[in-house]
Amino acid sequence: MSLLMPETGLVFWMLLAFGIVFFILAKFGWPVITGMVEKRSNFINDSVKAAEEANKQLENIKIETEAILAKAQQEQMRILNEASELRNQIIQDAKENALVESQKIIEDAKRQIQIEKEKSLNEMKGQIAELSVDIAEKVIRADLRKENQQSELIDKLLNEITLN
Repeated sequence: MSLLMPETGLVFWMLLAFGIVFFILAKFGWPVITGMVEKRSNFINDSVKAAEEANKQLENIKIETEAILAKAQQEQMRILNEASELRNQIIQDAKENALVESQKIIEDAKRQIQIEKEKSLNEMKGQIAELSVDIAEKVIRADLRKENQQSELIDKLLNEITLN
């Protein structure tokens, strides 16, 4: 027996053993292994498809988010413009109210001044009348002792009264 040349019986039994193992593996092992490889391949393909779908959804969400942000910025600008217009309107109304109120105060002050003026004039007329009466009394006592002077004074006073 040589190491490099096996005997025919050994080769036969080795081929027979190899054939049986090959048959068992072909019948039961490889279908299971190929099935598992296909299952794993399908799982990987499904995962890739799911990842692509997730990327598409993420892109859609990103686009929607940008649209929502743009809309929110437009709404913010609209609200700010409305607030600015309202502020300007309130300021304008306040100016108009202040002008009306100041005119009312000025008119009230003018009326009060007119009332005070009339009151002062009435007081002065009363004082002048009193002084006139006092002076007239003194003048009448002094100069009206003569009858013709009295008549002239009476005529003169009557003429003045009728002219006024």
